[in-house]
Amino acid sequence: MKTIYLDNAATTPILLEVIDVISIEMANVYGNPSSIHHVGRKAKSMVETARINIAKHFNASAQEIVFTAGGSEADNLILRNAVTNLGVTTIILSKIEHHAVLHTMENLKKEFDISVKFVDLDESGNVNYAHLEQLLQESDEKKLVSLMHVNNEIGNILNLKKVSEMSIANNALFHSDAVQGVGHFNIDLKEIPLDFFVASAHKFHGPKGVGFAYIKRGFGIHPILHGGEQERGARAGTENVHSILGMEKALEISCLNMQEESAYIQQLKNYFIEKLKQNFKGIEFNGASASETDSSYTILNVRFPKEYVMLLFNLDLKGIAVSGGSACQSGSNMGSHVLHAILPEKEAIKTSVRFSFSKFNTTEEIDYVIFSLIKLIN
Repeated sequence: MKTIYLDNAATTPILLEVIDVISIEMANVYGNPSSIHHVGRKAKSMVETARINIAKHFNASAQEIVFTAGGSEADNLILRNAVTNLGVTTIILSKIEHHAVLHTMENLKKEFDISVKFVDLDESGNVNYAHLEQLLQESDEKKLVSLMHVNNEIGNILNLKKVSEMSIANNALFHSDAVQGVGHFNIDLKEIPLDFFVASAHKFHGPKGVGFAYIKRGFGIHPILHGGEQERGARAGTENVHSILGMEKALEISCLNMQEESAYIQQLKNYFIEKLKQNFKGIEFNGASASETDSSYTILNVRFPKEYVMLLFNLDLKGIAVSGGSACQSGSNMGSHVLHAILPEKEAIKTSVRFSFSKFNTTEEIDYVIFSLIKLIN
């Protein structure tokens, strides 16, 4: 049975060039970067070179990049520091943030005397910028805005520049979970002066278990993992050298080919949308996921006219890998918090499927998915 992988928002296949880098460096760069001998110094040099090269993609400086075990850890590091170290007493976010942000916020609220404000969303899940402005101006308390760049379930794109400008004008800090954006969209920090953002390598064809936090120069960051002075004191633990080097390579390739690949994937997504419309009556697209301008070219969230309890299972039997929402919640029976936040209950209970694409997908695969869906639900 062939496999058609359309769950790239959950994780992406690792590029062969990245696997080569990881394999070679695992064999040859085995030193501890904290060791003072030449074997350790070699590892340290390669980690710092990777840090410089990664920072260059964003017009950042190397000291603003902190390597982590992924996006969730990076979100935790930033949000906890905002409250415990940077004087933030009010956090502004939306109800459709990734759980790495929502659950961290919930725990911070239990531990500290902070205020949490939720910005209004329109029926497509887009941020109401007028309401955000209102929340920013409500008091003189130190505020942090935490809004994700690209929603991992419905693909909605946040206007980073607009929110950055609003935050600066109101003396607020701005953090963005950019896990679904990095490697797919250009983020130039000279044009969009973010205070914080996070990335995870496995979302742009790199290895799992490694990512980074961007922390604007000038913010003293206290670690949430203790036990060493690695990452300039921001994170204890021996650096994951070969994975960091793999992430560097994956980001290099993604940024180099971004324009060409984004055009190809968008064309593929448009083709899929047209085929769905042609073959299924009453089909809807959640959020702004069908929009070329307001949604990521990598994500399409499809709502079918009724509930098909076994649809994901039956697609899997046909070799088609997709998600019913966020794969991070694949073991949950509570459904998608994103869809529940933006849809009426009668719509939210219908079967929704997230299809997410990469450069490895083809129109032939899309045709097979359409053929399979026709057999399963028509």
